[in-house]
Amino acid sequence: MTRRFYLRPIVSVAYDRGRFDRDRSGAQEKLCGRSDLGFANLELIDAEAASEQRVRLIPAEGTYGFANEDWYHPPFNGEELWQTFDHLIAARADYAGLSMDRPRIMGIVNVTPDSFSDGGSFSNVQAAIDHGLRLVEEGADILDIGGESTRPGSDAVALDEELRRVLPVLEGLRARTEAKISVDTRKAEVMRRAAAGGADILNDVSALTHDPDALAAAAESGLPIMLMHAQGDPKTMNDDPQYRDVVLDVFDFLNGRIAACEAAGIAREKIVADPGIGFGKHLHHNVAVLQAMSLYHGLGVPILLGASRKKLIGQLCNVDDPKKRVPGSIAAALSSIAQGVQIIRVHDVAETVQAVRVWQAAMRGTEKGLV
Repeated sequence: MTRRFYLRPIVSVAYDRGRFDRDRSGAQEKLCGRSDLGFANLELIDAEAASEQRVRLIPAEGTYGFANEDWYHPPFNGEELWQTFDHLIAARADYAGLSMDRPRIMGIVNVTPDSFSDGGSFSNVQAAIDHGLRLVEEGADILDIGGESTRPGSDAVALDEELRRVLPVLEGLRARTEAKISVDTRKAEVMRRAAAGGADILNDVSALTHDPDALAAAAESGLPIMLMHAQGDPKTMNDDPQYRDVVLDVFDFLNGRIAACEAAGIAREKIVADPGIGFGKHLHHNVAVLQAMSLYHGLGVPILLGASRKKLIGQLCNVDDPKKRVPGSIAAALSSIAQGVQIIRVHDVAETVQAVRVWQAAMRGTEKGLV
């Protein structure tokens, strides 16, 4: 599903409509219906234009604003542009029982021996359960249990082995916490067993494309899902990724997968989209996506960022040890929260929650309503 024109809102942090004198202030729109984020201007991106004419800045409101432009003539697709604009301003429905009007923190519970950052640290069932409970105490809204490493260069894990790793941890956490639990898997049978075992969310790094039965299994479960962009299989995805434009190609892919899910009976309100930092992307691809995160609100679903401890931080800061990339992880999280991203997937929950709270208080000038 490739389009020509895209809209990226230029987000204003600590936006509060009630503070402005409407007669003497430029008009703003709320971003995703939120009271703390807004936008006065949009980038209209023309994927087919020459580089110097590719981006046009237009006001969100006012005499020369979006609503007063005639989008129903060539080369524009008025219906498509208006749908995108409506997605940018519409409030997001609750997701898995969590309101999407503030950042939510997803804590990572890897039960794998070979994950890039913490492989083997929590491969024991009790250690993984204790770790998950600790993340909830630190402020995690969601726990994401993964039994198959999908780091670049990783090998696939057999179904029985993934079930052996994941199900006991899911059972143990479900009995001891009310936090939302996500299971990170590409396999339809793991999805089915996870749903039966009390999972709240299904998270698939292949956006339900790896297993031919995954889309049907996700739809039959009735659970909310997370769709991530990845180019290629984990074993080879970072060998030589190619894009027309990585930011726009990721949008098109996710837009197509959302449409496929809706066609299968999964409501848009049950979908989260993840641009997939590090999955089939080199450093220049990753930083381009991070800079443009607000564009993905045009998909009409909550957006997730997963950049915690990843290679791009090491490349930017010359830090080889993933466990020493916490400051860079927090920087990526805050830059995306400032663009309205609703869910941040992290290894280091306590550190991220602390940073987000201080950042929110500083931006808003109040200690009320923090994460």
